[in-house]
Amino acid sequence: MNVPLVDLHAQYTTIRDDLQQAVLRVLDSQKFISGQGPDVAKLEEAIAAYCGVKRGCALSSGSDAILMMLHAAGIGPGDEVITTPFTFFGTAGAIARAGAKPVFCDIDPKTYNVDPARIEPLITPRTRAIMPVHIFGQCAEMDEINAIAARHRLPVFEDAAQAIGSAYRGRKSCALSKAGILSFYPTKNLSGIGEGGMLLTDDEALAARADRLRNHGQSGTYLHDEIGWNCRLNAIQAAGLLVRLPHLDRWNGLRRAHADRYNQAFAGYPMQVPVAEPHQHHTYHLYVIGVDERDALQQHLKARSVGCGVYYPLPLHLQPCFGLLGYKPGDLLVAERASRRVLALPVFPELTEEQQEYVIQCVTQWITKQG
Repeated sequence: MNVPLVDLHAQYTTIRDDLQQAVLRVLDSQKFISGQGPDVAKLEEAIAAYCGVKRGCALSSGSDAILMMLHAAGIGPGDEVITTPFTFFGTAGAIARAGAKPVFCDIDPKTYNVDPARIEPLITPRTRAIMPVHIFGQCAEMDEINAIAARHRLPVFEDAAQAIGSAYRGRKSCALSKAGILSFYPTKNLSGIGEGGMLLTDDEALAARADRLRNHGQSGTYLHDEIGWNCRLNAIQAAGLLVRLPHLDRWNGLRRAHADRYNQAFAGYPMQVPVAEPHQHHTYHLYVIGVDERDALQQHLKARSVGCGVYYPLPLHLQPCFGLLGYKPGDLLVAERASRRVLALPVFPELTEEQQEYVIQCVTQWITKQG
């Protein structure tokens, strides 16, 4: 049996007609850019309402959404932003592109999210923000993080690229801080036809500045108040996302059901499975286990046509491009150990029971042989 890690085609077939009609409608309108047609504005309003915030600013990618969020908040050269080393490169990459310095804080060994207990010692006079990442679909411990930020009068920005629909104590991601971002990369829980992202916030001034910055810094036609970028979301992407959004909660529910089935099947085996606290609503963008001899398990699964992936094989503080920051192996031990042990298993909504049972069988057979 062949079980992919992600099966985009399986989902596409369920909404093919609606997606094609939406794309053709935009093509017929010949209105592709923000402000030309209604789709981008409708998407901004719909996602903002879904997340429980006032404003959404649609952008060309999740990474650009982080960049716009930082620039709109006035963060730049000489500033420091505390974040996690255990995430996709785009988080720290955007901090660096803004001219600021990423300061990496080690992670919680159970959730892989940034460890709030380790944040405060990293705060310096140059610290301008704290940016937790809601990794794999579970929110960071935002009460503790917000309390630390309040003591030091710092804003908190959420990287919720993997966590649309996730919630913390009943409030959705991107509504737990000054601002947050989403990614609509094709493999995300709410996926676009290509790249896309969004900044979400209740701060009207921040949203207004991000809106200008994404459009060459314009406040009016050919009136440029500042130097900005061209990083708008196009109308075809917005139309496709509007088709998918009504299905999101059901798809997330299926991911949660798959995760529950995995957890039950793996109970008692010497492996780490995802932990979701009662106050968390986990949406399982990825279902990630932790095992010793991870590479051997990965080879075992691939040989049996089971898709799996390592997120992430090298923490950000050890990436060559951040060498000048001075980190070395052993500085952030929890993140480094996680990178040696984590393995993602298929959890996409359309995963069948037969496929999942095969994955479980392959994993437990390997674990049993090791034992």
